[in-house]
Amino acid sequence: MMFLTTATSDAVSETVTEAISGALESEGGLTLSEFMYKGWLGLLAENGQIPLVLWIAAIVFCALLGYFLGSLNFAVVISRLKFHDDIRKHGSGNAGATNMTRTYGKAAGVATLLGDIMKAILSVMLARLLCGETIAYLTGMCCALGHAFPCYYRFKGGKCVAVTAAIALVMEPFAFLTIFAIFALVVFVTKYVSLGSIAAAFFYPLILHKLIMNRGYGHLSILFVTVICLLVIWLHRENIKRLLDGKENKFSFGKSQKQKNSDEK
Repeated sequence: MMFLTTATSDAVSETVTEAISGALESEGGLTLSEFMYKGWLGLLAENGQIPLVLWIAAIVFCALLGYFLGSLNFAVVISRLKFHDDIRKHGSGNAGATNMTRTYGKAAGVATLLGDIMKAILSVMLARLLCGETIAYLTGMCCALGHAFPCYYRFKGGKCVAVTAAIALVMEPFAFLTIFAIFALVVFVTKYVSLGSIAAAFFYPLILHKLIMNRGYGHLSILFVTVICLLVIWLHRENIKRLLDGKENKFSFGKSQKQKNSDEK
């Protein structure tokens, strides 16, 4: 079995290598940015080396991968496994890193944040290597939809802030640094994480538009990111209402809510 697996892997690697080499030769040489824009299967499809149905199947696979990975909500997983509880029953009811930090402490919040970031990075990077930049953004959008409406947890998930940040980090590091600076500045000044998240989501498509359109392509990528950011803002609708009413909780890196309750007893 091991021999068969190794032989199959070698055969696939050889086929891919030959196909990519052929594509490079036929195009007169591709830059790394061109390769990352088109992806392996994109190159093969462009040169007629794979059937159209396989290319379409690859796109569907990436989209489904994004959704099902996105549906793995680490706030719910950690709260159930570690604390035998459900984070959605506490605080804001959101299955995200901020509510985890408020409820269970910094370690739980950081673990949730890392888990949500890694699932987005994995799905987007794989999609980019296979099918290129545009499909990677499509996969990122599906990952965000899975995070917000996870099929494993009755379609009640988080607000996609960490997932959105991870997509920006992988696809456009400069855009990530810019929106992170906006987020950090707003949170530092106001102490409202929700307001920082909304501000970052508002500016992300605008920043990406400025970066991508200078290259002459990327309309669909901007559309997918716009959908993600509109989703983030919509998921913060209750936060927006509380902000307008002056009832939104300010973020503190102090004790968790459970620790505070324990101290009061």
